[in-house]
Amino acid sequence: MKLKIAVLPGDGIGPEVTAQAVRVLKVVAALHGHAFEFEEWPVGGVAIKQEGAPLPSSTLDACLSSNAVLLGAVGAPEHDKLAPEARPEAGLLALRNALGAYANLRPVVAYEAISECSPLRPEIARDADILIVRELLGGLYFGQPRGFDSEGASAFNTMRYSATEIERIAHIAFKAAEARRQKVTSVDKANVLETSQLWREVVTRVAQEYPGVSLEHLYVDACAMHLIMDPLRFDVILTENLFGDILSDEAAVIMGSLGMLASASIGGAVGLYEPVHGSAPDIAGQGVANPLGAIASAALLLRHSAQLEQESREVEAAIRAVLDAGYRTPDLYRGPGKRVVQTSEMGSLVVEAFSDIANQRHAYHAV
Repeated sequence: MKLKIAVLPGDGIGPEVTAQAVRVLKVVAALHGHAFEFEEWPVGGVAIKQEGAPLPSSTLDACLSSNAVLLGAVGAPEHDKLAPEARPEAGLLALRNALGAYANLRPVVAYEAISECSPLRPEIARDADILIVRELLGGLYFGQPRGFDSEGASAFNTMRYSATEIERIAHIAFKAAEARRQKVTSVDKANVLETSQLWREVVTRVAQEYPGVSLEHLYVDACAMHLIMDPLRFDVILTENLFGDILSDEAAVIMGSLGMLASASIGGAVGLYEPVHGSAPDIAGQGVANPLGAIASAALLLRHSAQLEQESREVEAAIRAVLDAGYRTPDLYRGPGKRVVQTSEMGSLVVEAFSDIANQRHAYHAV
């Protein structure tokens, strides 16, 4: 398998966690005989400093000519006073749009080994396994018009969705549910918003094409409550852009840390893979960032862009093995008997665990 991967380390802790994800992918390639090519490009705040724009044309061209994009994080406090379209985050939104990545997949898995890291009681979160399917190119983040009035006394954003946009993301959710536990929870605010009324109507219509999958509708505020009180009720959560952004961050409570969450943005010609966390400038350069979200994002890259399901599962098994062995980054640490490690050491541990898993599999098949 040949794969060209554009690596966008980004800002803050982005370069630290991305470096560990790339290490894992290189070992995957070496042990399984694949040819992965990596090229680094600037995006976000670092790109503003180097190129004067959050998404330079050279970076975008490189991403469009690659098979997949691996992103760290964007955002830097020194750019907060810039106009919205000039900030690092604008580069990320433009990249998603240019790639056509309309479906954002965010798996939420409650690892038993780190159940004590969650503020939820173990019996509530244990065995939770949720896939949040977030529409990524519509809603308030992209709707027009948007801006400030001439006097700066008020601001406005537009939430807009077409039936076509809703239909295509709904199909992604229902197909995912068919391969999981056959349940979709569609989240909206149909009692208030016209866009949500259209959302509910279209999702209900699409559901008829998947008779083996059950569908329930929840208002977003009710979903937020049930996500904490009873996460086991959920299989696939389908929702629009803003709601999905908020709910998936809330779901980090189930896993114990935002640093654990991975994401895949698919649907276009090139997939974009990134941890859900931000650039965390307050801990950048200290070697304490959790790289497991970035490494799990690399596993999603293997699954969705490379169609290497076995390799993806082996990376995910390696993450689980390291956690089972008691290793933690500072965001996960709880109590005695656990060994706190830094970013690079956690990456090394995953590499070692993956190597053991892959070698055992090869030895088994050789017999």
